[in-house]
Amino acid sequence: MAELKNDRLLRALLRQPVDLTPVWMMRQAGRYLPEYRATREQAGSFMDLCRNPELACEVTLQPLRRFPLDAAILFSDILTIPDAMGLGLSFGLGEGPKFADPVRCAADIDRLPHPDPEGELRYVMDAVRTIRRELDGSVPLIGFAGSPWTLATYMVEGGSSKEYAHIKGMLYREPKQLHRLLDRIATAVTSYLNAQVAAGAQALMIFDTWGGVLTPRDYREFSLRYMEQIVAGLTREAEGRQVPVVLFTKGGGQWLELMAASGADALGIDWTTDLGEARQRVGGQVALQGNMDPSLLYATPERIEAEVATILAAFGHGSGHVFNLGHGIHQHVDPARAGAFIEAVHRLSASYHQPIQS
Repeated sequence: MAELKNDRLLRALLRQPVDLTPVWMMRQAGRYLPEYRATREQAGSFMDLCRNPELACEVTLQPLRRFPLDAAILFSDILTIPDAMGLGLSFGLGEGPKFADPVRCAADIDRLPHPDPEGELRYVMDAVRTIRRELDGSVPLIGFAGSPWTLATYMVEGGSSKEYAHIKGMLYREPKQLHRLLDRIATAVTSYLNAQVAAGAQALMIFDTWGGVLTPRDYREFSLRYMEQIVAGLTREAEGRQVPVVLFTKGGGQWLELMAASGADALGIDWTTDLGEARQRVGGQVALQGNMDPSLLYATPERIEAEVATILAAFGHGSGHVFNLGHGIHQHVDPARAGAFIEAVHRLSASYHQPIQS
């Protein structure tokens, strides 16, 4: 593998010194880019794009051709694992994901296979290998998976949900069955992420998109517990370097201390939590990633720069901060605004990484 030329992201996630605050964007390969839309049309469908390693590589690299980002993130979807479990995943035009065969009872759980990362999910590993080759050491590659709770939510609901009637019904009515399901998913996620590292991923992120819909008690028991199980089973060193792990619970700002004790190296923070307060609470234990409101990219470049300055000042001096949006970039954002955001982070962050003058 080529030597890594820009390792800011990996160093910041491990709270090691950097020259500038590294920056990348969740969903940076996505619908806001016209070149992405053209490639998706060429692929035929979203999942066809995910399953084509060459096209997945192409869309992973597209934002890096436009912007001086400090990381690439694998183009894939969190639902690849339940798809490989045979639940009949589909994406309707303009709609969210749907599963033809949702998991609703003990027999459904019993039928779930353990997907082979180099079998049913080989297309993901082939994409990782292809992307690493094409990056040629320019920036690190982030691999990822959904959290067991988040995947279970889609698998039990049969798609997106506003009320979580089926999954919360299972949680309160049949908690032992839900624990069986979550354990099975956690085992699959662990092997999936470890296979990504073996294929070339240099950092990992666990997306707990729906953890924030739980009560504090249920978050600990049904979400955090299984992310801790995954983190404990992950490969944490490859190619002579540590492989940092980022844990992100959307809406999880009230549980930062619990998350910081998970064994992860860094926590993703959404825009509903002040970054300075988050650093005060957990900064000595973990790095922090975030946390500009994605909607700020609809603002003027001057307003975007002001927000970047505010967030950098909130975190303060020193390493341990990876700048990001608090969630994925919106599809209708002007790419020029994303460029202004990234440029501002690099330009304004340098002073926070210089020795403090006495």
